[in-house]
Amino acid sequence: MTRRTVSAIEPAGSQAPGSSVAAAAIPAHFDALYARSDDPWSYRNSWYEARKRNLVLALLDRPRFRSAFEPGCGNGELSAVLALRCDSLLAADMHPRAVDVARQCLARMANVHVMPLSVPAGWPRGIFELIVISELAYYLSDAGVEHMAHRVRRTLAPGGLLLACHWRRPFGERMISSERAHELLGQHAGLDCIATHVEADFLMQAWTRGGRSVAAREGIA
Repeated sequence: MTRRTVSAIEPAGSQAPGSSVAAAAIPAHFDALYARSDDPWSYRNSWYEARKRNLVLALLDRPRFRSAFEPGCGNGELSAVLALRCDSLLAADMHPRAVDVARQCLARMANVHVMPLSVPAGWPRGIFELIVISELAYYLSDAGVEHMAHRVRRTLAPGGLLLACHWRRPFGERMISSERAHELLGQHAGLDCIATHVEADFLMQAWTRGGRSVAAREGIA
């Protein structure tokens, strides 16, 4: 998927109840955040965030992916490091300011396309070897996360990897615990967990179909 070809979006169709909570109930929260700063979570300057990005890269089960999708890309800082491991990356966000800032951040990366998109009601057509859901699923209800997991199930390539990372601590806009979100993602996407990293602050997990470890993929286990 390239800059010129990534444009088609699957219609929402028959949406599960609560499947677009982020789009319907959270916009004022993001409006306020982006009104104050184009880097609301200090992605650029925070060691916590830089370290977390390195852990995301460490959980990837292969050195390179042909195609990847990152919904909820924010200002594009995680997208920038993911793009170094992907032939093609589609990054998307529901907030117009986030899309603008991400496009500026990623303008020199020819393998990245940034587009406005509210998931799971909208979802890109195509098949992806990697889908990264970071700091997004807790804005959805159980039904919304299930809907997103079914979207993942239909668009993740055979042998593809789903990676999710979410803040564990309480905050006002949270709809669901990060543990519950990950449970629903793995279960309804029909995937097996191959890696889990848990800290007091966040939960990070990776899933594939069949659950082959990195050593098994390389034939040494």
